[in-house]
Amino acid sequence: MHLWSGEVQSRIDGVMPLAARLRPRCIDEIVGQTHLVGEEGLLRKIAASDTLGSLIFWGPPGTGKTTLAEVMASESGRPLTAANAATIGVKQIREILDASRRRIAEGGPASVLFLDEIHRFTRSQQDVLLGDVERGVISLMGATTENPYYTVNDALLSRATVLQLRKLTTDDIAVLLDRALAQDEQLSGLILEPEARSVLADRCEGDARRALAALELAASLAEEGTIDHNLAAQTIGARGRRFDRQGDQHYDLASAFIKCIRASDADAAIHWLAVLLEAGEDPRFICRRLAILASEDVGLAAPQAMQLAASAWAIVERIGMPEAELTLAELVLYLATCPKSNSAAKAIWSARAAVRELPGVDVPLHLRSAQTRGADELGYGKDYIYAHDDPAAAAAMNNINPESSDPPPTYYTPIDMGFESTIKSRLEPQDPS
Repeated sequence: MHLWSGEVQSRIDGVMPLAARLRPRCIDEIVGQTHLVGEEGLLRKIAASDTLGSLIFWGPPGTGKTTLAEVMASESGRPLTAANAATIGVKQIREILDASRRRIAEGGPASVLFLDEIHRFTRSQQDVLLGDVERGVISLMGATTENPYYTVNDALLSRATVLQLRKLTTDDIAVLLDRALAQDEQLSGLILEPEARSVLADRCEGDARRALAALELAASLAEEGTIDHNLAAQTIGARGRRFDRQGDQHYDLASAFIKCIRASDADAAIHWLAVLLEAGEDPRFICRRLAILASEDVGLAAPQAMQLAASAWAIVERIGMPEAELTLAELVLYLATCPKSNSAAKAIWSARAAVRELPGVDVPLHLRSAQTRGADELGYGKDYIYAHDDPAAAAAMNNINPESSDPPPTYYTPIDMGFESTIKSRLEPQDPS
């Protein structure tokens, strides 16, 4: 029984695209991913052993996830069944497991079940499969472009080894293009000009499948068997600016953006703002992150930063893109070049941590409302010092734990940066003379 999806299905139908025709058949034919298949790579060591286990391949499109699964199954001498995790049913899983049990009973190896888009694997599907995965009745392999630590259930992760694939380099893609020209009969005699080769290798953004598909299309359109720069550029198209607003890259780009502003690197901050905008990020999300940064990282060193962040947010909401890019750019440059202080953030974080440890909270008597009925008899408001009458005495009051012999805790420590240096001087004890 075979369950196929994607490119593997195209083989069965007899529609063999170039990427499928060139798919490596052994580990030595794999291009790129040297950290996994090189001399010291984990997959090469696994291939040389008798143990396969379960593996999850995580990486961008076109980096060889399906290829690695097929190669590892072949290297281990195990039959492979491939399916899409979103479409395979419980009945089909049971049939695959039964077939693997029969093979083991007859003295053969356990089967390999390869699941594309494994992050879509449902709870009911897992319940049928996990026990036999744990007992070694079947080896599970999965492929995903999304971070499995967020998208794959813990039950699967605990039974598998997660392997992260890297985007292929332009040199890796160039090797694949040259291999296609040298080995594929349908491309025999085709001339790929050096400039065209560079365009395909550069614009595919590390996606081998995309580069080979463009090469195949260009070959079918080439006049006199030559692919020049213009034809290659037409078939590969512009860079895709790949960006997943729901996945890992969304948070990675936002993280880079904020960290560069925090580090006062104005050019890098504008660079990552441009990346976010080109990728189609919601400008309101950007405003939200900038407002948080204004509070957390600029803080009291430049307290007007929060006001500007709020104003920029309102302007972006009113005018929208593309004009709002000017507002965002101005705010980003202002925040990047501001003095920075996180003393206010540390103050509230420290205070909340301390409050969580308290057995209870009692407001000191001198701070309680004197307007409460019976306040005089209860001592509410007694010994409270009105700050306008005696600022120095008011400042000396213990307003947190007056009943304790310990001094009140200090949460806020201003720094000598921007406006906060003024605050620091205000809080320093004044010489009565």
